[in-house]
Amino acid sequence: MTDSSPVRIDGRHLRCADVVRVARRSAWAKLDDAALEKAREAYAVARDIGAKRAVYGRTTGVGANRHDVVDPDSADQHGLRLLSSHAGGTGELASDPVVRSTLLIRLNQLAAAGSGVHPRLLEALANALRVGALPHVHSLGAIGTGDLSALAEIALTLAGRRPWAVGALPPVPISPGDALAFISSNAATLAESVLAWHDLRELLYSSHLVAGLSYCALGGSPEAFSARVHAQRPHPGSVQSAAEMRRVLWGDEEPPTGRRLQDPFGLRAFPQVQGPALDAVDALERVLTTDLNAAAENPFIDIDTENAYHHGHFSTAYLALSLDHLRAALHHVAELSAARLGDLVEPELTGLSPFLAAGPPGSSGIMILEYVAHDALSQLRHAAAPVTLGTAVISRGLEDHASFSTQAARSTSAAIGAYRTVLACELLAAVRALRLRSEELPHAPVAEAFRIAAASLPMVAEDHPLTEEIAQAEQLVARFAAL
Repeated sequence: MTDSSPVRIDGRHLRCADVVRVARRSAWAKLDDAALEKAREAYAVARDIGAKRAVYGRTTGVGANRHDVVDPDSADQHGLRLLSSHAGGTGELASDPVVRSTLLIRLNQLAAAGSGVHPRLLEALANALRVGALPHVHSLGAIGTGDLSALAEIALTLAGRRPWAVGALPPVPISPGDALAFISSNAATLAESVLAWHDLRELLYSSHLVAGLSYCALGGSPEAFSARVHAQRPHPGSVQSAAEMRRVLWGDEEPPTGRRLQDPFGLRAFPQVQGPALDAVDALERVLTTDLNAAAENPFIDIDTENAYHHGHFSTAYLALSLDHLRAALHHVAELSAARLGDLVEPELTGLSPFLAAGPPGSSGIMILEYVAHDALSQLRHAAAPVTLGTAVISRGLEDHASFSTQAARSTSAAIGAYRTVLACELLAAVRALRLRSEELPHAPVAEAFRIAAASLPMVAEDHPLTEEIAQAEQLVARFAAL
């Protein structure tokens, strides 16, 4: 079901949220007529420049073949050879939302009119999105210097040289010079990064409510979230996180006094640990927004000067470093969630039985949740390892740096699943503790979160397998972002 407002594609104003809406089919994309006309101008300029001077990838080979001159009489065949040779992706096929995002992002980048591709390629991408046609796109084949294999697969599909995965369009000719201009982009890496940004942002906001439920179960102190406290060290993320905790826990009410002089770190240091992750996800959005709207093709065809500029915009160091930073921050957040889970099974902190067991002496209760959470946390720790500490030297030594942003995006997607499991384990424990305590919650979003969770998660007193409940809790945490 799509909404009535289209996402306007003009090469300048695409937002991350727009990409998510189109990727998950809650909105449709409309190519701006003025942007299409500008792309037509860039195509004419690129064609004229190529007739007068050497232009990388248009009149020459690519990579270490940059000095090999292409025979003008076979330029169209050179383009098809280039696409065919670069369409060597392997591994699993990208998901439909990632492919749809890739088509949208590449369309918007081309609409920025710096590539010089024939405008019919823009129209073909727009038509594919309109009718729901999707090419096969493999996930492996890039190192953060351009998604050459993925985009070559898309181009060959548009040209009728590869079968469509979903739907179909009439074949589109590949004009001389189109091949490199089309594949000179990191659109597939950006696509996965945008979807990861969205899902992780939701989980981070949901985690305030999960931590809020734990706070209520543990009888936490409100002092740690005081506005006066956070005004003394006003990092934007921690100030925002403390304010969000005040909102979800008490709304407009006066907070009650806590049970302890000082809480464990899982509660007391929550804003200080959560804050850097919130800042990192905002920083990632800024980087993504710039790249979504960038005419970053090499060479850049400049309409104003009628010139071609050779450059290094294929490098995605900004994106790779932002993703590495975000995963590192996320790992700290997940560690704190696992710590709160440990607090929830401790009788001295809850006043309840060990592991929140409700059966005869020796019952294990939710003991296994700590094992599951720390298993997931170890997966997240592995995914959080920085990819930007290495590089690659390829193409006979000419291309001697790689950002590995593609791998950073892939690791971020993996980290999200692990973090969701950690949060789910904390949520199960907090809900069980609150049920056992039978305390009335404040009239605030945390009470609504408990109501939703209690309606979905069964209360089984005796020891039993928790597999299904963990899966249900994983689905619940994403819903909390809207509360």
